[in-house]
Amino acid sequence: MAPLSQTGFRLFPAALGPEAQAALLAEVMARVARAPFYRPVTPGGKPMSVEMTNFGPLGWVTDARGYRYQPTHPQTGEPWPDIPQALLDLWGEVTEASAPPDACLVNLYGEAARMGLHQDKDEADFAYPVLSVSLGDTAVFRLGGVSRRDPTASVRLASGDVCVLAGPARLAHHGIDRVLAGSSRLIPGGGRINLTLRRAGPGPG
Repeated sequence: MAPLSQTGFRLFPAALGPEAQAALLAEVMARVARAPFYRPVTPGGKPMSVEMTNFGPLGWVTDARGYRYQPTHPQTGEPWPDIPQALLDLWGEVTEASAPPDACLVNLYGEAARMGLHQDKDEADFAYPVLSVSLGDTAVFRLGGVSRRDPTASVRLASGDVCVLAGPARLAHHGIDRVLAGSSRLIPGGGRINLTLRRAGPGPG
């Protein structure tokens, strides 16, 4: 497998310092009060081990009808809250995207939560990158290739780390093997929050 730096995967360790992490967490939780976490199910009816919500004009959801983006919370029927400005600024700083993100998936991982290898491919244009921000407990992130059979490598993502999937890595399979419980004190009661920014709809023009 090529070095991760050559695949289009970029890691920015400790991109957010402790104060920035705390400020972002406060903004996230203020929005969660309006768009609460819920446990989704796959199209096959299996509950996921993570809880999730979304920010932005569009939110990624999964249920018996399949995987898709929609403008409202599936349980409250209300529009998703706006994306925090700090995340929009980060997108502008570390990606070369020509348009801002219109979706921010918020996943809450408990000690036993996992995320199997998958591709992010429900978006309109794969030229736009995927940006991920980690808050709370460290996660063991696994990155493979476009084929599920490609070799994989693991990277630990700590609180404040930021990573980008772009170019050849945009459609790479990736997932979370496990969460290292107790590795951070940021989130009261423990756990990990992952914020994934995407451009779900087509770009301007």
